[in-house]
Amino acid sequence: MKLPRRQELRAATPAFETMASQGDPRVLFLMNLVLSAVFATVVIWGLSIVTAVAFEWRTVGIATLGLMLLTWLVVMR
Repeated sequence: MKLPRRQELRAATPAFETMASQGDPRVLFLMNLVLSAVFATVVIWGLSIVTAVAFEWRTVGIATLGLMLLTWLVVMR
């Protein structure tokens, strides 16, 4: 059985289905905020267990902002 080539697949697929959606920036910002906050909380909590950093919400907030900035820079590059 012969599989179709890439050019044949592109010709058979409408253009609107092949374009990637950028999404709503507000939703992307909110998802980035929530996921960065959860990850930063877990990291700071883990570091506080090994007594590397004291667990404080201010530290979690700074880590969240840093992670959000890093994510934005990597994605928008």
